[in-house]
Amino acid sequence: MNKTIGILAHVDAGKTTFSEQLLYHTNSIRERGRVDHQSAFLDSHSIEKSRGITIFADQATFSFNDSTYFLIDTPGHVDFSPEMERSIQVMDYAIIIISAVDGIEGHTETVWELLQKHKVPVFFFINKTDREGANPTQVLKEIQTNFSKNACDIASNFPNGQMSESLIEFIAERDEELLSLYLESEYDEKIWLERFQSLIATNQIYPCATGSALQDTGILEFLHQLDQLTVTAYQKDEAFGARIYKIRHDENGNRICFLKAYSGTLKVRDKLSYGPKRLEEKVSQIRMYNGKKFQTVEQAVAGELFAIAGLTEASIGDAIGNCSADTKSEVLPTLKSTVLFGSMVSVKEVLENFQLLDAEDPSLSVYWDEHFQKIQIQVMGIIQLEVLKQVVLERFGYYVQFGDPEILYKETIDNSVMGYGHFEPLRHYAEVHLKLEPGERGSGFQIDNLCHADALSTGNQNLILHHLTERHHHGLLTGSPLTDVKVTLVTGRGHNQHTSGGDFREATFRALRQGLEQAQNRLLEPMYRFKIKVSLDQIGKVLSDVQQAYGSFESPETIDGKSTIEGRVPVATFMNYSTEFAAWTHGKGALSLLFDGYDLCHNQAQVTAQIDYDKNIDPLYTSTSIFCAKGQGYKVPWDEAEKAMHCL
Repeated sequence: MNKTIGILAHVDAGKTTFSEQLLYHTNSIRERGRVDHQSAFLDSHSIEKSRGITIFADQATFSFNDSTYFLIDTPGHVDFSPEMERSIQVMDYAIIIISAVDGIEGHTETVWELLQKHKVPVFFFINKTDREGANPTQVLKEIQTNFSKNACDIASNFPNGQMSESLIEFIAERDEELLSLYLESEYDEKIWLERFQSLIATNQIYPCATGSALQDTGILEFLHQLDQLTVTAYQKDEAFGARIYKIRHDENGNRICFLKAYSGTLKVRDKLSYGPKRLEEKVSQIRMYNGKKFQTVEQAVAGELFAIAGLTEASIGDAIGNCSADTKSEVLPTLKSTVLFGSMVSVKEVLENFQLLDAEDPSLSVYWDEHFQKIQIQVMGIIQLEVLKQVVLERFGYYVQFGDPEILYKETIDNSVMGYGHFEPLRHYAEVHLKLEPGERGSGFQIDNLCHADALSTGNQNLILHHLTERHHHGLLTGSPLTDVKVTLVTGRGHNQHTSGGDFREATFRALRQGLEQAQNRLLEPMYRFKIKVSLDQIGKVLSDVQQAYGSFESPETIDGKSTIEGRVPVATFMNYSTEFAAWTHGKGALSLLFDGYDLCHNQAQVTAQIDYDKNIDPLYTSTSIFCAKGQGYKVPWDEAEKAMHCL
């Protein structure tokens, strides 16, 4: 049986040390490595060794009893959450490590939220029980209070695979059929175990164990329990289906795609179709990775994690064969920064290098700004920028710096308008009419088509729709990306002789821009969903801080002298609050911040003035249409364009 398990935690909870123990007990490594000794098997990158934190999601393989386990050690720092989330999407089960001393910390909340959204079954391991101040009983109560009342202790209630009476009752209470049997005193160990496995797999029970990874206590016992309580059912005899969850480049520059196979069998030299365009390429090599080392194999089967060479244009999230596409990411960067570099290295080289990094981490969203001649990236935070400096130096051999991170704003509209674009210089002709409507918050940039074939051929309609989606468009206020807008092609016109390549592209962009000129444009800013836990006497300051940060909150809840408050707040006003919060609570408060989409900017006028974007000199867009008279083209400004259109 193939099982993929992920190890997740807040930074410094002991996640990598825990992973080392699992590998040691299954004879996958000869010696236990330690993070502080820079000898951890899964922290193989030099940057990870020097910083003492996991940055890249690495995998290892081990066998135990009759199962093969694919273990993924994920980053614990919030700046590398996108890497963690991509790994979550291929896990069969997750193990959340929580410190018995520190309890549930900020990033632990984020981990839990992501696992719930991706419906990954969860085990908890309360670590560091050997430390002074450890209180595993209290941490279990925290888990039951903050995460789920269905968390149960298996350290004392499932020793050596035998269920205690309280665990038998706990399981029965969550299954009507078992409850009837229990009330009739008909306990069947096999039935209870199978139902326990099923309830765990469907996120109805969350087993919790305790121990010390550093002292190697409770690890082997937990491994036995994990093995008994997890099951998978991958079908090897079905058509091959897989998803790409990670991309790296080897020393020769070859794109190596890491896959999770959900069905079937893949062999070397098989042809695969992938991505939205269903490109087809041949697999030239299959690799089984264990840490940074790999072995080449002739085939891979359902339930396995492996890597392949041969897919030159593949992207993270691409579905292959009999598999659904990647789910929408919940963790998105809220900051942008400019790449700064010396004159000794060419812009072209830097851009190509960052495009390689973008393939490995799509959240970077590397963008070349033609007008300002600069490379921009999107990031989670300062630590990520520091790591990127080291990555560029080690991989490409030159130094880069980054501009101060700025908030990543977006733009939308508040009302429905019609946009008109006409492009008719001499011997060219195209006209496009678009309807622009505000979309729901978080809906992105959507397109639709209501154009009749009598007005435009299907080929030209598809061409216009392609131009609408071929790149990210930006708004009029700050030049920020346009989102939460639905654009519908209403009608248009071409000419049998004079319409040529690029004409509809020009008319489409002019129509989009002309529509935005008429609309009520609004600036959007990224938001945090926060959860703050402090003592009762500190709640007043928290509420005041949130109000001053232009946030909103729900009624506080108080349990055992601790107050918990949840709400939303702009990233711009709260991104540095964690440092201040830790200082005045003396590290005893709990703060969790999770990206929560975009909403109307609290200080639109101030931000617009500060960015000082001039819509009239944007090299990518113009709202002016071009018409032709007496053999010569002439310009018609956006506010006069509608009257001149030919299709009206």
